Amino acid sequence: MTLPIRIAPSILAADFSKLGQEVIDVVQAGADWVHLDVMDGHFVPNISFGPDVIKSLRPHTDAFFDCHLMIAPADPYLEAFAKAGCDGITVHAESGPHLHRSLQTIRSLGKKVGVTLNPATSLSSLENVLDDVDLILIMSVNPGFGGQKFVPAILDKIRATKSLIGDRPIEIEVDGGITADTIGAASAAGANVFVAGSAIYKGDGIDAYRSNIEALRTAASSAR
Repeated sequence: MTLPIRIAPSILAADFSKLGQEVIDVVQAGADWVHLDVMDGHFVPNISFGPDVIKSLRPHTDAFFDCHLMIAPADPYLEAFAKAGCDGITVHAESGPHLHRSLQTIRSLGKKVGVTLNPATSLSSLENVLDDVDLILIMSVNPGFGGQKFVPAILDKIRATKSLIGDRPIEIEVDGGITADTIGAASAAGANVFVAGSAIYKGDGIDAYRSNIEALRTAASSAR
């Protein structure tokens, strides 16, 4: 099954002093989703923002809010992020002992269900939850910081994920080090959703963001 290419700018790389406008601008520039990297300083070595910030951004756009929770535990906060306006919520397989429960909770909240794997985590973590998810997020860097370099070994993992999914309509998202130079290989391996931060938010304003998004989309499309 061929799913549409989606470009999902990570607002972690945006100017936080004008975050609402940055979201408006990147959507007008052609972003398909808005990627929200939530970090707790515990599961990953950084702190970003929580549901109140997402709630404040929600009125600025009706674009899909793709929420990536890099927090542990995640379960106590799922409802808060759902109520804040996230359209999809993705939890790490490593963030708690009861992955099925986390995924079922997200589903019960009426949200798109995602599961994330860190670079060193085996795909065996996914084998028993494939029928519970809409999206698999493969980390192509170790999470916690923006601006890291893409780990080439992850391409094999993306290919293996694609094979594991079979004909299920599950989206494969890749996050970390995505640029116009790396997105093609990730696309060819089977990913269709691409998170990019600094590669999109470099430059200033809509025209720059549009050019950056178009370069990513072209590279991803031509590699299919």
